[in-house]
Amino acid sequence: MPILPPKELKPPFYYLGNAHLQTIVPSLFRKVNGVVYERERINTPDGDFLDLDWAWAEQQEKVNGSLSSNKVKPSKKLLIVSHGLEGSADRHYVKGLIKVMNKEGWDGLGWNCRSCSGELNRLPRFYHHGDTPDLDLVVQHALKRFGYQTIALAGFSMGGSMTLKYFGERGENILPQIKKGVAFSVPCDLAACSDELSKSSKMFYTKRFLKKLNKKIIEKAKLMPEKISAEPIKNIRVFRDFDNAYSSQLHGFKDADDYYSQASSINYLHGIRKPVLLINTLNDPFLTPSCFPKEIAENHPFLHLEMPLQGGHVGFQCSGQRETYAELRAREWLSNL
Repeated sequence: MPILPPKELKPPFYYLGNAHLQTIVPSLFRKVNGVVYERERINTPDGDFLDLDWAWAEQQEKVNGSLSSNKVKPSKKLLIVSHGLEGSADRHYVKGLIKVMNKEGWDGLGWNCRSCSGELNRLPRFYHHGDTPDLDLVVQHALKRFGYQTIALAGFSMGGSMTLKYFGERGENILPQIKKGVAFSVPCDLAACSDELSKSSKMFYTKRFLKKLNKKIIEKAKLMPEKISAEPIKNIRVFRDFDNAYSSQLHGFKDADDYYSQASSINYLHGIRKPVLLINTLNDPFLTPSCFPKEIAENHPFLHLEMPLQGGHVGFQCSGQRETYAELRAREWLSNL
């Protein structure tokens, strides 16, 4: 498919063309109201759990102070949204997209990666960019529970990595109910992005992420000291340090390079066999040139690449619009299903 020409994305005037402001301001201050979740906990085959947050297209009723799906007739269409690193289904970008698609008659499901729902998971392992088995468990559960006829997958940043990898791994064998995918601000090349975020001008982001990740490591080390140690934290300065010490070791990879190689979505794009839209902004401070797979997209019948000039990382705010560019484009992309 030809690379898609981006539609106009005009950020609010106060961003002054600054990619960092376009990234940070929405992350800190954007609020999305009107999405009320019903939480469901499911067990994983390895003895852990995942927390799923459902938002029904049909008006929800309150029963004894909580929401009950027994009072709601599910739609025939479901959007499953995967959040970014150290995010959750409560993040503005997840809720914003679900709100838009609820209005279009789609049920929404924001699932929380292990330890991202407000409660530490039970095992030493956490989650990572290539954690598609957990995503598949969510898809299979949703189909079994409600028998959806049409499913679309969406993901932001790390969730976008999972989404692209999920489509690429399964290829022709992907479930027939899954019709399309859309991914935003995806660090397709994890090694390159890890090095990019190690630059002094980007360390603000790295420190913010590592503070949250290290806190969880410390909490887990207290709960299961025989299985996980917080000792390496004192030597962690950048993502590669953390990924060598924890991401790789807790998830069965040899080291950070092995993890980056096996988890990077860039290595799975050729296998995609359903229409997928990838939107990465050209001023995204997290991304490198290798995260804009133009040569692959130009010769790929299913991968559509769109590269707006502005929007930052998971920002996408548009001047004069409540919805973000990501939400408007996702609605348009999925409108014919």
